[in-house]
Amino acid sequence: MKYLVTGGAGYVGSVVAQHLLEAGHEVTVLDNLSTGFRAGVPAGAAFIEGDIRDAAKWLDPSFDGVLHFAAFSQVGESVVKPEKYWDNNVGGSMALLAAMREAGVRKLVFSSTAATYGEPERTPIPETAPTRPTSPYGASKLAVDHMITGEAHAHGLAAVSLRYFNVAGAYGAYGERHDPESHLIPLVLQVAQGRRDAISVFGDDYPTADGTCVRDYIHVADLAEAHLLAVRAATPGEHLICNLGNGNGFSVRQVIETVREVTGHPIPEVVAPRRGGDPAVLVASADTAREKLGWNPTRADLAGIVADAWEFAQSITREH
Repeated sequence: MKYLVTGGAGYVGSVVAQHLLEAGHEVTVLDNLSTGFRAGVPAGAAFIEGDIRDAAKWLDPSFDGVLHFAAFSQVGESVVKPEKYWDNNVGGSMALLAAMREAGVRKLVFSSTAATYGEPERTPIPETAPTRPTSPYGASKLAVDHMITGEAHAHGLAAVSLRYFNVAGAYGAYGERHDPESHLIPLVLQVAQGRRDAISVFGDDYPTADGTCVRDYIHVADLAEAHLLAVRAATPGEHLICNLGNGNGFSVRQVIETVREVTGHPIPEVVAPRRGGDPAVLVASADTAREKLGWNPTRADLAGIVADAWEFAQSITREH
């Protein structure tokens, strides 16, 4: 099978592209490198440096499907630059769907997000939970989900949206290289590397066991395997939405302590005020992914996730 992977030079896209190659598929990565890295494109994948708005230049009937990761994903930035997120995430996705329709490519797996839910009424969060995003980023992803539903019903698209919770870890040579970095585990690892003096803990007075926010961490390799299953499960005329998470939560302080144990480095903490829009607990119900995709995450151990991320972080430092 032949697949176009948009945003395949980014963190999740590169790991999924590598998994597709290992499964024997032909892969073309389309990325404008605005946030991705050329080094993230797996060997064996064809690479096009270009924008998803121009996907019609390269999509043709030889492709069996598209896996779509090309999006801006910084929640904070989306609040101050919402137009950037509507333009790229929504406008770009609309152009991609039009290119797929024109080329007769009728299978799509979309990288969605738990940010579509906003402040949850209860946890674990099922797909039936109300969608009330608290940022333009989450709203842009939800808009694309609605767009895909319409495309499936009107034009027979076979589509699966995967709503990620907190993706972490690394897979061989592929891991997080965000600039600026905003994810907790790589930020704490930067402290262990001496690249950051301390880690900020945003709020220690939440109604949780240790007062810090609780999040559901999923290993990026487990996430990638869900995408391969989703490609097979996609059904013409249907848009399936699945949460991806472990169903277990770890607090900010548990993550910090795990990094201390894995790296052997002290990690100074600085308590800072809560950030607006940070729910106390975000944990997924992944029952739909298990039932509909046959997906079972096997790397749920936080220490293992941190160890993979630590190995990758050290390898990047050695490169420089």
